Amino acid sequence: MTAKSWTLIGLMLALGIAYACFFTSWFKPPVIEVYHLSRPSGYAQRTRRAPADVPLTFGLENDGRLTEIKVVPLAEWRTNRHVAPLWHLVSDSNSAPVKSFRYGQNLRGMRPAVAGARAQPLQTNVAYRVFVTAGKAKGQHDFEIGGIVPGEK
Repeated sequence: MTAKSWTLIGLMLALGIAYACFFTSWFKPPVIEVYHLSRPSGYAQRTRRAPADVPLTFGLENDGRLTEIKVVPLAEWRTNRHVAPLWHLVSDSNSAPVKSFRYGQNLRGMRPAVAGARAQPLQTNVAYRVFVTAGKAKGQHDFEIGGIVPGEK
């Protein structure tokens, strides 16, 4: 083979590697899409319960066997990445696949990271971040619980 042939082969290999790195997800870690829902029940709306008492549900794009869930105050986390979480569950072995879960819920196959710890109450109008891990896949979502506007029916 001539030098021109080897140059073309090398160029094709370089283009193939560049394509695989930049335009495929082969070398990117998987991402979990997380969202939240906060829907007060009819009872909560009629009695004007505090927004922190309204059930907060997190949903995942796909079912997954979660290995870690952690909720932290966003402002504190931005200044200190090792802030104490308000709710932290871990799985040692085999957790059940879930599509959604409520804040503070005990999930089958998961336990609190600190023995005996419970989810701390969330404050209104404070930004939080939830971190979700399922093996090598990771996801995060920022959320806030809105307060009830005085005088609103």
